Amino acid sequence: MSGKERREEILQRITNSKTPVSGAALAKSCEVSRQVIVQDIALIRAAGYDVIATNRGYICSSPVREKRVFEVNHTDEQMQDELNTIVDFGGVVLDVIVRHEVYGELRAELNISSRNKVALFMEEIRQGKSRPLKNITSGEHFHTVSADSAQTLDLIEEELRKKDYLVRTVK
Repeated sequence: MSGKERREEILQRITNSKTPVSGAALAKSCEVSRQVIVQDIALIRAAGYDVIATNRGYICSSPVREKRVFEVNHTDEQMQDELNTIVDFGGVVLDVIVRHEVYGELRAELNISSRNKVALFMEEIRQGKSRPLKNITSGEHFHTVSADSAQTLDLIEEELRKKDYLVRTVK
């Protein structure tokens, strides 16, 4: 069983169980050590699943959020509006990605989920603590956005299109 298959099996077991599933039980059924299970749980959480460790085992309290990658382009002055648009419609801006001709793909984690976080991010930009990553690629960049449903992502996509920020949807 590959690591991906094992994580799918772990997720299925803890999602479908009405009671917590112990790490020892998962390790035994997957024929790996409990430490491997702990590492797999960390990767499952990183993929967006809300896995909770209790004293009796693991539970998954909510399904994974939907994700979509949008290619966008806008000016520095429009950046706050673009981010606010995404969070106002229920999205979380997980990252920003640029594809540089020399350096390849550059990615920075953002995790912006509210207008307050947008304001804090924009204040850091205004103070000169950093420059927008999009500026090294003439404004073209990508955002991975998560939301509670594909329908919410559709609304975000439509609004970005209306505001002429959307270049295309990648995934």
